[in-house]
Amino acid sequence: MNNYKNSEAIMDNAIVKNMTPKLLTVILMSAMSSAVLLGCSQHSDDVETMASKQQLDTEATTDYQASRNNGAWGSVYMSREELAAPTTNIVDDSSLPRMDSDPSIAEWETKFEGTNAFVTTDGKKLYHDSCAACHMHKGEGAYGAGYYPPLANNSKMQSKYYVIDILINGFRGMPSFHGMMNDEQLAAVTQYVHSELNNYTDTVTAEDVAQLRHANPSAGDPSDE
Repeated sequence: MNNYKNSEAIMDNAIVKNMTPKLLTVILMSAMSSAVLLGCSQHSDDVETMASKQQLDTEATTDYQASRNNGAWGSVYMSREELAAPTTNIVDDSSLPRMDSDPSIAEWETKFEGTNAFVTTDGKKLYHDSCAACHMHKGEGAYGAGYYPPLANNSKMQSKYYVIDILINGFRGMPSFHGMMNDEQLAAVTQYVHSELNNYTDTVTAEDVAQLRHANPSAGDPSDE
């Protein structure tokens, strides 16, 4: 065993002796660099650094429970006492306009004559309130996000029943007016499209509309059937 150790020591000495001074210098510099880097990467838990101070400040100032209570789902985590006394981040409704003085509500009531439904039987007003936004005020139609066919000078408008059917059931992007207007109103707007935007002379009546009205309008697009 001793002979083996002596042999190993002799070999190590031989290797060191055979190394050039330049090679030894390189090895020593590499070892010193590794030691410096290793020392820089280690630190004591007791030493305060900028990162550790920032972490402590964040933990000291952040109230995660309060953050949950003030969030969009805050009421899920709020106690009965907190619900009874809302925090200051809840909207103060006293700053909102009253219903009787809200200008947008007043404009809406003017359009619908004081109610949330069509009241008038004036075909021209019904057309301008419900149809002109897409088909234009003179019925000339438009191109934009979609195609809005012209209603003026349109031979399809010669059939009053065609117009009534479209109004009741809707067509492609056009909504159904089945639940928005009664028979008399649908007859009035049909008459306006038939006679005022075109030159057809048939008389449109509420009875004409009643013949085509049904319990429930189609759930899909009639053009798909």
